[in-house]
Amino acid sequence: MGFGDIFKSSFLENVSEFSILDVVIGMAFALVIGLFIMLIYKKSFSGVMYSKGFAMALVGLSLVTTLVIMAVTSNVVLSLGMVGALSIVRFRAAIKEPMEIVFLFWSLAVGIVIGAGLIPLAVIGSLIIGLIFVIFVKQKDGNTPYILIVNCDNEKAEDEAMKIISESVDKSIIKSKTVNDSGIEFTAEVRIKDKATSFVNNIKSVEGVTAATLVTYNGDYMS
Repeated sequence: MGFGDIFKSSFLENVSEFSILDVVIGMAFALVIGLFIMLIYKKSFSGVMYSKGFAMALVGLSLVTTLVIMAVTSNVVLSLGMVGALSIVRFRAAIKEPMEIVFLFWSLAVGIVIGAGLIPLAVIGSLIIGLIFVIFVKQKDGNTPYILIVNCDNEKAEDEAMKIISESVDKSIIKSKTVNDSGIEFTAEVRIKDKATSFVNNIKSVEGVTAATLVTYNGDYMS
């Protein structure tokens, strides 16, 4: 087979089966909606560390999925081969927050819908989903949850610390308590209004309290 025989095949026919304008429009909408998804993810993020790489991956996922679906819808034979090729792909990235799965599927759905040519559906659906996320973000509880770790030398210091906690926070519940030869250590989940954390200084000033540590908490909150 010579170089000229290659161009006698159906390769050039496949090139002419799709419109460059359609590709540009589809990719442009995928980019815009992908950036919108990234913005909503940033606004609604409630984890410990915001990952810019994951946010950018949402945009890339929309673009790549759109490109793949456009190729699949343009050729039935190619679609069968694409299914086989993608079946060997394995993802090893750990999902740190449950909501990240929602945003991943959202980006995938946008790419699939735009690639299929249903651009109005992708736009309207994304606006509705984004609006729902924004509403839920604004309705977050004003009491910020924290984990408080207190080390005491004796039971009297523990009682004084608990008294300050009950007077300073809206809600509190003991998560764990350890008693050994060196003293007492207890962990409590507390809810603080307006991020008023000065009560931790008062706890540390109690005689017999050796340490008081306050950290943000993103696990299962108390009801």
